[in-house]
Amino acid sequence: MSATSPPCASPTGDDPAERARAFLDARGPALERRVLAEGWTAAEGELEGLRAEVQAAGLWCPALPREWGGMGLGLPVFARVSEALGRWIFGHYAFGVQAPDMGNMELLLSHGTDAQRERWLRPLAAGRVRSCFAMTEPEHAGSNPVVLSTTARRDGDGYVLNGHKWFTSSADGAAFAIVMAVTDSHAARPHERASMLIVPMDAPGVELVRNLPVMGEAGGGWASHAEVRFHDVRVPAADGLGAEGAGFALAQERLGPGRIHHCMRWIGICERAFDLMCARAAGRELAPGEPLGRQQAVQFWVAESRAEIDAARLLVLHTAERIEREGQHAARDDVSAIKFHVAGVLGRVLDRAIQVHGALGMTYETPLAFWYAHERAARIYDGPDEVHKAALGSRILTRYGMTRRER
Repeated sequence: MSATSPPCASPTGDDPAERARAFLDARGPALERRVLAEGWTAAEGELEGLRAEVQAAGLWCPALPREWGGMGLGLPVFARVSEALGRWIFGHYAFGVQAPDMGNMELLLSHGTDAQRERWLRPLAAGRVRSCFAMTEPEHAGSNPVVLSTTARRDGDGYVLNGHKWFTSSADGAAFAIVMAVTDSHAARPHERASMLIVPMDAPGVELVRNLPVMGEAGGGWASHAEVRFHDVRVPAADGLGAEGAGFALAQERLGPGRIHHCMRWIGICERAFDLMCARAAGRELAPGEPLGRQQAVQFWVAESRAEIDAARLLVLHTAERIEREGQHAARDDVSAIKFHVAGVLGRVLDRAIQVHGALGMTYETPLAFWYAHERAARIYDGPDEVHKAALGSRILTRYGMTRRER
């Protein structure tokens, strides 16, 4: 952790971020080596054992209210915990706050009915089941989420769901999906055409086509991204999440805190990559008595990385505090800024760390190549960088008098 990192304390004076970091530092190395060498599925038994240890230690699901089995931490405090968890490739999973489950828990908590919470949220919060979120479609640009082909046609006391989704993260082994589908194609506003439906993954007509290879690796279990088809799946009206037509609004609500979680996870990755880079630069000799770190280019990379990581952390923590204090709408500029800025810092720090490691950096002997492959998507998911930059720039210029384009 940087010497400039701000403190993170709970109301009792306890430090959940330091507790989480100490827990994973003690248990993480051997398990991470196995995951990297053998894959996620081979290590699932050990990973479930680690989750049980986290629960026994009272560190489970720090972002969830205590009445649902969590630690009840506010967003700014949890942000620091997320950084500590991000240092390990399974950190968030081990503590029960992994995407997409955490976002789905937040949706069920804020918009689910009592029956939905008991059926889906309670086992999800306890870590007994996993979930997925089905929104992206291969036929349409993910950067324009109001354009969807998946439909849920009203039929009696329910819906008939048909559609094709992909990059449905963690669908492999999930108990249920929250599916975004068009329920009213004639709604006056495009943002009111779609709804969210809770769909059991074992319902008749649900087809998990395959796990998509990401940079050549299909993965398995939670660490996967699936292609899914829905063939005349019958969904009871009672399994609609929130109001009909509110799907886009709920998706936006899900993204605000979710971006804090992701960005602080990325900063945790950056910190671990920084530690590996500095250790390699200080210890690797180009010639006897001549460490790699004496190269000015390497010194530049270390200095630039340190400054960028610390600045990114402060920006995200500022955003988390603003969301907590003023709400997501007031913080929307900050949310856009952290998304593209921290994703860019992540890419640059990982690239520098791999360069310092040379050929070793391209292997799975360290987590650097794993993160480089799987986190390149940071600049794509939850809205591409370019969309956030354009939206933020447009909002700022509007305040200076520029007129908005009519749609």
